[in-house]
Amino acid sequence: MKHIIAFLAMVAVSAGAVAQQQFQLPKFTNFKLANGLTVYLMEQKEVPLISVSLSVPAASIYDGTQAGLSQLTAGSLVSGSKNYTKEQIQEKLDFAGASLNAYSSQEYSRVTARFSTQTEAMVFDLLKDVVVNPLFETGEFEKLKTRTKASLDVARQSPRSVIMNYWNQLMYADHVYSNPSMGLISTVSAITTEDVKNFHAMYYRPNGSVLAVVGDFKTADMKTKITKLFGEWKKAPGALENPAARQVTMPSSSNVLLVNKEDARETTFLIGSKGIARNNEDRVAIEVVNTVFGDRFTSWLNDELRVNSGLTYGARSRFDALKHAGTFYISSFTAGNTTYQAIDKALEVMDKLQQGIDDKTLESARNYVVGQFPPGFETSGQLAQLLNDMFIYGYDASYINDFEKNVRMVNAARAKEIIAKYFAKEKLQYLFIGKASDIREGAKKYGTVIEKEIKDRAISKYAK
Repeated sequence: MKHIIAFLAMVAVSAGAVAQQQFQLPKFTNFKLANGLTVYLMEQKEVPLISVSLSVPAASIYDGTQAGLSQLTAGSLVSGSKNYTKEQIQEKLDFAGASLNAYSSQEYSRVTARFSTQTEAMVFDLLKDVVVNPLFETGEFEKLKTRTKASLDVARQSPRSVIMNYWNQLMYADHVYSNPSMGLISTVSAITTEDVKNFHAMYYRPNGSVLAVVGDFKTADMKTKITKLFGEWKKAPGALENPAARQVTMPSSSNVLLVNKEDARETTFLIGSKGIARNNEDRVAIEVVNTVFGDRFTSWLNDELRVNSGLTYGARSRFDALKHAGTFYISSFTAGNTTYQAIDKALEVMDKLQQGIDDKTLESARNYVVGQFPPGFETSGQLAQLLNDMFIYGYDASYINDFEKNVRMVNAARAKEIIAKYFAKEKLQYLFIGKASDIREGAKKYGTVIEKEIKDRAISKYAK
């Protein structure tokens, strides 16, 4: 019996030691090809799989007045290339049990792949061909446009699907961060195959792009393969000017953007202000404080608006951080006749936050943030995308490796500093989507009211 107790004690001690270990980013190698392509390689040999993530500087910030151009370009990549038809691409992927996808966002376009080690050569060949030599066949492109316009039309019926477009335009005005990544029906309709070909030629370039490969391989062998395969990708002349780098001017006084949806029974709303850039030095501390305020189910916001008041099924807060700027917002929805009751309740929670956070609540938040962190980087695909993000947003492995330590350092005094700096109530912006006739009068007390119809889908440069 004594031996059993001693053994169980050792197991408990060992388990405690493991639990105390901080998550560390697995070792990786990075290098740059002669054409300017940055490459990250990370071995993960638990399963015979490989994940690839390739990010290129072809994003909606470059769309100009052709909103949706970057998304249509990315969406066309797997619809046929110089050496493979759309059907051949799909047949090869299906046979291999592999995936190959492409999409565009505000700051990059990304192509991802996942496949077994046995089909490595075939999938890499497909990946390279769709990125470097897409066909942009007119018939397939028109089908994509039709699907995109149908999706945009459906999204217009759902306030939660379109609210971020309005928010970005309210906050960023004529800055390129306000560009709607998916586009508008009017702009998508006008985009041609010639437009996407020109966009691809300009922005799908190795210099300034990043390729991450994570999985079951030997680094030296993979480096040789990648160098041979992607070294043929022709370097583009000159450097791209990033239009998002120009200064962002946020609204200087409180505004209310009221978007009328005449048949709405609910009001969907955002309340917020200036946020942070992705590489902000206070990012970890902000995450801890925001966890308390509105970024988990037991947050103060959700407790007050959902649990205690029954005004909504959920309320949260978020920092939407981009490379050069960002916004902070509270989001929720409520019945039309309780719109301002819910908004005022959210503002009361902001007032409560200004008073600080007690040690017990902070400890709970720290444990939650630490516990949520490693699961975000468990798969090879997640790690490949993390390596892409490290390159794009300019942070290194220390952000990952020191994360838990930095979380544990957020005490009550530090939280108070963060609240004063990033959760202030001055110059708040308000966005309401609902039945304007029911909520118009009450909106005036929050700021200058700007009213639009939901069919407009825009408030400034895209408005017709």
